Amino acid sequence: RYPANIRKVIYTTNAIESVHRQFRKLTKTKGAFPNENSLLKLLYLGLMNAQEKWTMPIQSWNLTLSQLAIYFEGRLNNVMTL
Repeated sequence: RYPANIRKVIYTTNAIESVHRQFRKLTKTKGAFPNENSLLKLLYLGLMNAQEKWTMPIQSWNLTLSQLAIYFEGRLNNVMTL
């Protein structure tokens, strides 16, 4: 239904799985958290650490973004200027 570029962006879960794995690794080593805020801080720092490793750009991103704007007309207007 969608071009290959869009399908790759929509259906790629590697980044999400990587973040979940990172969160699991962080929380598994801790027995318990004194409060919810300490858990949120740990997850935030883990996310910042994982984000530093995200250096691979999406191939043909400009083409993919243009196709997304066509297929999902009006939905990107609030978050991006094309």
